[in-house]
Amino acid sequence: MSSEVIGREVTRRRTFAIISHPDAGKSTMTEALALHARMISEAGAVHGKGGRRSTVSDWMEMEKARGISVSSTALQFKYACEATNDDKDFPHVINLVDTPGHSDFSEDTYRVLTAVDAAVMLIDAAKGLEPQTLKLFQVCRHRGIPVITVINKWDRPGQTPLELIDEISERIGLIPTPLYVPVGIAGDFRGLMDRRTGEYVKFTRTAGGAKIAPETLLDADAAAEAEGDAWTAAAEESELLSEMGQDHDQEMFLAGQTSPMIFTSAMLNFGVRQLLEALVEFAPPPRGRESIDGVAREVTDPFSAVVFKVQAGMDSSHRDRLAYMRIVSGEFERGMVVNHAQTGKPFATKYAQAVFGRDRATVDTAYPGDVVGLVNAMALAPGDTLYLDPKVQYPPIPSFAPEHFSSLRVTTADKYKQFRKAIDQLDAEGVVQVLRNDLRGDASPVLAAVGPMQFEVVTARMKAEFNVDTIIEPLGYSLARRTDEASAVELNRQRGVEVFTRSDGAILALFSDKWRLQYIEKEHKDLLLEPLVAAAD
Repeated sequence: MSSEVIGREVTRRRTFAIISHPDAGKSTMTEALALHARMISEAGAVHGKGGRRSTVSDWMEMEKARGISVSSTALQFKYACEATNDDKDFPHVINLVDTPGHSDFSEDTYRVLTAVDAAVMLIDAAKGLEPQTLKLFQVCRHRGIPVITVINKWDRPGQTPLELIDEISERIGLIPTPLYVPVGIAGDFRGLMDRRTGEYVKFTRTAGGAKIAPETLLDADAAAEAEGDAWTAAAEESELLSEMGQDHDQEMFLAGQTSPMIFTSAMLNFGVRQLLEALVEFAPPPRGRESIDGVAREVTDPFSAVVFKVQAGMDSSHRDRLAYMRIVSGEFERGMVVNHAQTGKPFATKYAQAVFGRDRATVDTAYPGDVVGLVNAMALAPGDTLYLDPKVQYPPIPSFAPEHFSSLRVTTADKYKQFRKAIDQLDAEGVVQVLRNDLRGDASPVLAAVGPMQFEVVTARMKAEFNVDTIIEPLGYSLARRTDEASAVELNRQRGVEVFTRSDGAILALFSDKWRLQYIEKEHKDLLLEPLVAAAD
């Protein structure tokens, strides 16, 4: 396919992630966006409250029981944007990646952030900036990802718009530039004032928020008559923001200095269309990226892609393994044989799918920015590169510093073969980091995780997918450092230290606490004890 055609396809694509602190409404927002794109006929919520069904994107029983997202979900849909006067026959293509919100699964979120061009950060109107929100803002800044800020749950009591704006400006140095201001205080969400046109978008509730909320467009005079003091307050806030220079500037947004802001209620479907319009109008289209050699691969160059997630066990009727790849350059055609940079071997792409929860659809062609699931991808791991000549290999996705460590063993010897298979699969997916040493042997590997809930996922999937009952036992270690074989000999002699080899070949020393680490660093200055890489570093 010609570079011109590929370039045209790239300009219509927007690829972004939804990120936030737990319980800010990410999964609900994902389905609200799908509803507005006419992909589904009725929106759900994670807990299925108010007669609404459960979300289709959260597939694990653990997710349903706890109302959290454990794994990321990719969703593609088309949307004809009113703001950019899209041709209905050539609409924009939206690639949305939903991510886990719980901090225990933040490593999965970091992987997703290597595959997107923009982020939508959801903030709870009542809670404001929370620890995970702050951390994710830092990661986005570190990776140069522009952020659109969404103040969600405006239908519930919360802070004032100016309080939230000031908090973001003061605590993270990102200047919010609201595209709309809410009409009605938090808990009394009536509609939005469009700051660029001065018009009023008035929303009407639907039963349970399951359908698209009807909108009525009023001019300023009609809005003042309809809403009285609530409209006046919104107009005054908009004027104040303009006086402070907090109007949208596209260059500053793409540079990561400002963040367009929208107030929404994903549960009621208020403000969701406005978010979609902002994504199409302001979020950047896919861009090329540099290889590990520093050579740029442009979007119109031959096909290349990065694997950012591997997942298995998504459906009991599909005993396969799915690798999510983000296409970086060129055109993808199902059935093409590509090269796997890490092994040098060919990889056939006969089974390529778009996946949303348990729903699957065959993908025949795809372009830069698109996310495609490759089925039966046993050889692929997060961070791997696929390409057509000329050869390219993109930088690997770093493994992050674990803080929780447990040993795992099978309860019955006759299930050992299934146990080993399950460990290898979960390790390749990046569910946990698997550590081994000669003393413990393969029968009792050590699992390393960012958060303890990752261990619950391991034991649950062991039982559900492999029919293996396991016992997990916490270990008395709290931090890890990278070391080498020469240092490992001395470290193994130290009390409160144990040395392991990770499945990628890295040698890690585990320490009981930071004081033990500090003592050994002081007494043995010649030992290699290197901090592990984290995304926000």
